[in-house]
Amino acid sequence: MPKAKSVFVCRSCGYESPKWNGRCPNCGEWNTLEETAPVISKSSGAVRTSQRVSQKVVNLNDVDLSESSEVRYKTGFNELDRVLGGGLVKGSLVLLGGEPGIGKSTLLLQICRYLGDEYNILYVSGEESARQIKLRADRLGVSCKNLDLLTESDAQSVADTVAANKPDIVIIDSIQTMSVAEINSAPGSVTQVRECANLFMRLAKSEEIPFFIVGHVNKDGAIAGPKVMEHIVDAVLYFEGDRNLSYRILRAAKNRFGSTNEIGVFEMRDNGLEQVENPSQMLLSGRPKGVSGCCVVCAMEGTRPILAEVQALVAKSGLSAPRRVTTGFDFNRVWLILAVLEKRLGFYYGALDVYVNIIGGLRINEPAADLPVAMALYSSLTDKPIGDDVIAFGEIGLGGEIRSVSHLEQRIQEARRLGFAKCIVPRHSLKNIKVFDDIEIIGVSSLRQAFEAIK
Repeated sequence: MPKAKSVFVCRSCGYESPKWNGRCPNCGEWNTLEETAPVISKSSGAVRTSQRVSQKVVNLNDVDLSESSEVRYKTGFNELDRVLGGGLVKGSLVLLGGEPGIGKSTLLLQICRYLGDEYNILYVSGEESARQIKLRADRLGVSCKNLDLLTESDAQSVADTVAANKPDIVIIDSIQTMSVAEINSAPGSVTQVRECANLFMRLAKSEEIPFFIVGHVNKDGAIAGPKVMEHIVDAVLYFEGDRNLSYRILRAAKNRFGSTNEIGVFEMRDNGLEQVENPSQMLLSGRPKGVSGCCVVCAMEGTRPILAEVQALVAKSGLSAPRRVTTGFDFNRVWLILAVLEKRLGFYYGALDVYVNIIGGLRINEPAADLPVAMALYSSLTDKPIGDDVIAFGEIGLGGEIRSVSHLEQRIQEARRLGFAKCIVPRHSLKNIKVFDDIEIIGVSSLRQAFEAIK
């Protein structure tokens, strides 16, 4: 048999090339091709003498939904259950990614404290010894009789152990340390990660066992390994946050059993992670009073309205090309808002540095944040503070108009609950909205009307 030549696989899209390229011909990413040995089947080149007809064909109406269809395990964290769509579904693969030290292993070990009272859990670690896991469990106060530990990096051995013991829940920490012995490549390579994920996927679906899989991220913030791994699993969760801050945000990038718009908010403390039931109050804590360039926005994260503070700073620039810096808000969207302010209202930012920041590490992607960002920029430019009891939300069009947003009544009710007295909203969204006595609702059709409402 001739010796197999190595191939180069793109870790972003899985494209295979016989030679190395600086740029992937398929997805266009740079420096993503990695050398790996191809997986050769033992039966390659053999003549097929029989047909393999699958016996798993079943009629849709004959599928039994009485036992396993909607069975969800409650994890003990309402924030995690919300992101998962109501709980952990039987037979599902959940990929949890995040930066090193962000709290992935801490979160999974803490849910064992709740799940271990009713279900058998197998915690597989390829990074830590059993003694190290025990020390971390004692620090977090995790103690349950149904939690078993397995320190193993051979994926096939792990699969055989799971098939023999049949635990209710399996945790793999992490997928980058797992390897298949038949594949001649290092653990964490594109081929190893892909084959290990496929192995665990087949096992989860055949045995109806849910898997939590920890995945590390690369320098770009994406989960390390091939992109095809994210297509294999049922849910992809990202643990976000600054390690220097105590708050963490859990966000779903993919979820076959729930919405991808929900987020969970946690706080890292000495005894582990604790869920934050009222993130709006947390994000608004420490808000300055009577300072220009600050405005409060209400963003919808799935079904939950969350209030956050938008801060803008406009300062004279000493550079030939003034700086534009954004944190937690789309950079290109800020350029659009600045262009509208200059063209439609005559406020010029061409020789000024502009900084926009969403406080608390939250990232807002919806257009409803356009209006508060514009109001914060206007307040900083004119050095006129916006009232501490004012909240705003609305989308800005290129003509300077304020366009309608969804879930208006839910946003207003959240603002009322936190004591805001004035709410600036798009006028077109006020149809069929209940009248509230304890909050003033101001409908505006343009940016000029919005600025006049805060003078």
